[in-house]
Amino acid sequence: MSVHAADRLRMGVMGCADIAWRRTLPAMLANASIDIVAIASRDERRAKEFTDRFGGVPVEGYEAFLARDDVDAVYLPLPGLLHAEWIERCLEAGMHVLTEKPMTASYAETRRLVDYARSAGLVLLENYMFLHHSQHTAVREMLAGGTIGELRLFSSAFTIPPKPAGDIRYQRDVGGGAFLDFGGYPVRAALHFLGPELDIVGAVFKHDREHDVVTSGSMLLCTPDGVAAQLAFGMEHSYRNSYSLSGSTGRLLLDRVFTPPETHQPVLRIERQDHREELVLPADHQFANIIDLFVGAVLDGDDVRAQDEWSLRQAALIEQIEAAALHIKV
Repeated sequence: MSVHAADRLRMGVMGCADIAWRRTLPAMLANASIDIVAIASRDERRAKEFTDRFGGVPVEGYEAFLARDDVDAVYLPLPGLLHAEWIERCLEAGMHVLTEKPMTASYAETRRLVDYARSAGLVLLENYMFLHHSQHTAVREMLAGGTIGELRLFSSAFTIPPKPAGDIRYQRDVGGGAFLDFGGYPVRAALHFLGPELDIVGAVFKHDREHDVVTSGSMLLCTPDGVAAQLAFGMEHSYRNSYSLSGSTGRLLLDRVFTPPETHQPVLRIERQDHREELVLPADHQFANIIDLFVGAVLDGDDVRAQDEWSLRQAALIEQIEAAALHIKV
């Protein structure tokens, strides 16, 4: 399938998830290079709710969506354990794919799909959108500038309160539990700041015995030169998403690191022994930014292979953490 015009991307959506409604599709609608042409759901009424707001044709069923000849690229916000099958089906149909995280549940599947997309000349991009917020660039610049001396420790947590009964995260073969759904955020942040050579020291995962899914956990990783990453996730906590970086002379702390609204101005705290300050950083729209990246890759041929490599490293590390963790059922 070829893009029909050099300056427009005909975009379809497969799945009517909450994240699509609240964040991704509003950003797509605001992008001057995107035409939303079709939105598919297993329930046509649900698809129509989305098309009434965002445009396009409602489509009942994913098979019918794949049969369309007016879709250049697809945004795929299906539950995590359904991604691999439908990413492959979309690629086979000649569609570029922007998929919600995780791309798949295993390194082998991620590797296979990345290789297939590359061989077919198609863009496959995993939507770890927080990486595209400028607040993290500001933190990296401060680290490079020696604001807190030599980095010694990275800490990050993403925790949420329990979800209602029936939520996909409690469905082992659909959502796959808390670690696959949002536990990967602290892991990806650790890779972002500490680099790809992270080893697993240890991990503890708590399982819900009734649903047989991971509901919370903590991990200790480290770099070859001994910088540690203390990471936590869970869906039986108060809401928190933050990270801190501790160095030889100070500490940097940032809140709302994974889910800031586009109007939010992040507050970066800098702490040293005799000095404390807060810097208000500019608001940014991380969803709009990753959509711009995807559009540029499809329409202009911008190189996103580096994104592929980070997705592969993430998938490998997630798999290694799961294998190394002490699993406790309660």
